[in-house]
Amino acid sequence: MMEKALTIAGSDSGGGAGIQADLKTFQELEVFGMSALTAVTAQNTLGVHAVYPMTAEAVIQQIQAIGEDIGTDAVKTGMLFSAEIIEVVSAQLKKYQWKNIVVDPVMIAKGGASLLQQEAISAMKNHLLPLAEVVTPNIPEAEVLTGMEIRTTEGKMEAAKRLYEIGVKNVVIKGGHDKDELESSSDLLFDGKEFFTFSSKRVDTKNTHGTGCTFSAVITAELAKGSTVHNAVVIAKKFIQAAIEDQIEIGHGHGPTNHWAYGKRKNI
Repeated sequence: MMEKALTIAGSDSGGGAGIQADLKTFQELEVFGMSALTAVTAQNTLGVHAVYPMTAEAVIQQIQAIGEDIGTDAVKTGMLFSAEIIEVVSAQLKKYQWKNIVVDPVMIAKGGASLLQQEAISAMKNHLLPLAEVVTPNIPEAEVLTGMEIRTTEGKMEAAKRLYEIGVKNVVIKGGHDKDELESSSDLLFDGKEFFTFSSKRVDTKNTHGTGCTFSAVITAELAKGSTVHNAVVIAKKFIQAAIEDQIEIGHGHGPTNHWAYGKRKNI
């Protein structure tokens, strides 16, 4: 049987993040990838130059095209842009009763551009997060969603608890923005009962564009294949570490990660 994964997200014309990163990741992990575009961005390694959101009806039609024919074993949401799009996406996820929903709450691009309207934050908390099997915020995103500052491991744990209380089954707070850890990067998983920490060596590089998209796409692909959340996060951590360490030099700004590094290492 061919496992399938659907990404509902924005397009990155530079190819490093968004649906492009998701589909590359699905392919590397031998999962059939499908997409529903929520917005088209004019973007490269230097930043986001323009954002052109899709209409709510266009998003609905794309999702229904998948739901009425192909179906999916897991769903990842990325850049959703507006409250209206978040609400219609949530309604479609309920309609098709899809499981293994991974929410990457994309809010700010690497260059600082806002990718989520302010009024969309409450829509995400009220409509989308309660449907999620996993949510994967970085520290700034977790701060916005919880309304608290996160400066310590204890802070990450408290934020994870607050997100769990919204209705998310599993919370992964990524540690890439953690200022206290200079030598390593630690991601925290909370499953409602226990905390798990996944650490890796921090790499001194500016080529980290798309790391968040890729990380959550790995989790989505692994859940589609029947993995547990814990094992999916383990593989995501290894995948993204390889993608950052085995650098490719593209563009003049924050370059993309190497999506085929993990697969190459496995085959050595």
